[in-house]
Order: sequence, then C-alpha cells, then structure tokens
Amino acid sequence: MKELLLVAVVALIHGTSATLVIKGPTEPILEGEPVKLECLYMDSDLNVTQVHFEFQHPGSEYWRRIWGSSLRRYYYCFYGRWSDSMEEEQNSTRLLDIPYPMMYSGVAFRCVSDNENVTAPDNVSQPLTFKVQYLREPLLYMEGYSRYLSAPEQLKVRPGDDVVVKCSAGSSEEPNYYWTKEGDDWILPSSTLTVKKVSMQDEGQYTCMVEHPSVKSLNKKRTISISLLPEDVAWFKTTVGHLWLTTSAAAVSLLVFILSLTAFLCRRAKRIRTSKGPIDDRSQKKPIYKSSVESLPSTCTDNQPLV
Repeated sequence: MKELLLVAVVALIHGTSATLVIKGPTEPILEGEPVKLECLYMDSDLNVTQVHFEFQHPGSEYWRRIWGSSLRRYYYCFYGRWSDSMEEEQNSTRLLDIPYPMMYSGVAFRCVSDNENVTAPDNVSQPLTFKVQYLREPLLYMEGYSRYLSAPEQLKVRPGDDVVVKCSAGSSEEPNYYWTKEGDDWILPSSTLTVKKVSMQDEGQYTCMVEHPSVKSLNKKRTISISLLPEDVAWFKTTVGHLWLTTSAAAVSLLVFILSLTAFLCRRAKRIRTSKGPIDDRSQKKPIYKSSVESLPSTCTDNQPLV
C-alpha cells in the first residue's frame, strides 16, 4: 500500500511540475516575414489542448488572451492575422501563425495553461519578444509649414529666396538621411536641405535618401525639383506663397466655424431663457385672512385681508 501511495505522489509531482515554454524568433526579422510561435511542455507528457496565447502591450502590465482562430486585430503597435492551431501528433505543440507582422517591436507574447493540475509558476511561460525592422516612405515638408509636399513636387522660388526642406521617415530605428543633387557629386549627410539665396545654378532635382542603420537593404528615396521664377512675379505664385495662402485659408475657415458655432449656441441659450416666462405662483394672489388656515400668527386685530 505504501509503495502504491509513493508511486501516486511521484506521478502527481511529475505531472504538475511541467515547464511551459514559448518558442519564436530569436533575432530581428523584416516586416512582412511570416512568424510562427510555439507553445509546448518540456520534460512532460502533458498536451497543450488547455494552453492559450496571450500578448502584452508595450508599457502595460496587463495581458490579453488571443481567442479563437484566424483572428484579425488592429492596434497602435502592431497588425497581423493570427491563426491558432495545434499539431495533431499527441497535441504536443500549439502554434500561432502571424503571416504579416508589422511593428511588433516591444510586444511580448506568452503561453498560459488552463489545466488545474498545473499550478503557478509552471502554468505560465517566460515572455517572448521579437523585433521587426521596418522603414516607411519618406515625407518632405518646408520649414515653418506643417503641410507635407506632394510627390513629385516642384518648388517655385524667386531669386534670392531661401529654401529649407526637411525629410522624415518612420523606422524601427533612427534612419540615416542623405541629400544629393542630380548632376553633382556632393552628398549632404542630413535630414534637412538648406539652399541660401537661390540662384540659377541651384536649379535642379534634389533627392532625399533614407537608409535603415541595421538593414542596408531597407532604403527609400524622395525627389523634388527647384525652379527659378522671374524676380517680378507675384509672391502668391511661389511655393511658399501658395503654402501660406493654404494655411491661412484653413485657419480663417476654422475661425469662422468657431465663431458661427458660438453665435448659434448663444442665440439658442437666449431663446431658452426668454421662453420660460415668469413663475406663476397662485398663492401670492390669494388673500390671507386671520381666521384661515394659511394665516400667519399675529397679535393685531385686523379684519382687513392681507394682500
């Protein structure tokens, strides 16, 4: 009897001391490369039918369960179509397929067991995070204006004007910026192109090249051209003048909308106040006699009604 009890205890300890692990990428991957995560038990005969995946937002302490199969989720930090399945052989591995991960940097995944015989901390795996390298298309805008330049863009300036164009691109790491000019061999290692007192020799096409610092194959470029206008041309025909007019028109439209809305709300509030009228208190019109139940205590002998 003691031998059977000892065997049962050993089997129970062996069955509940399983180590749950999660496997996935150990190095950064490129955006769009398929990712497969695996949940499995180490040194245990337990299957993963009662194991599920969870993820955690960067900077948050809360974990969220990934439910069902073929789920689609949109979040500020990543996007992907998740397909949750299990290997048929003895249900030994649970899989999570992410065919097109985007911006997964800093997102933690883990495996969690729902089996009541598996107690903490063995019911939760160590978290797994992996980095996705990405580089977005560069955007160009002139200094002092929030509106981005469309592509292709021709900057029209007058002789002697200054041109300052900034280049920016979203990336998993701070990218490297370079400016080049068509026909010239100079390279400007900066995100900002500055041309002082534009003249005829400054005309031409300028290209902003953006390069990922870790993945050289990730590179983008954007080209603009600078053309010179006559000195006596109207200021609003220049690119800066056009941007100024567009920005001013948007600001004026917003101001008119705010003023119109304020005037409408004020008129509405005034109509509500005037439509109420005076309070009709009938008790003030009824005379109060000394002998009535509504009379007030008094020591005077007055037979006249109080109005």
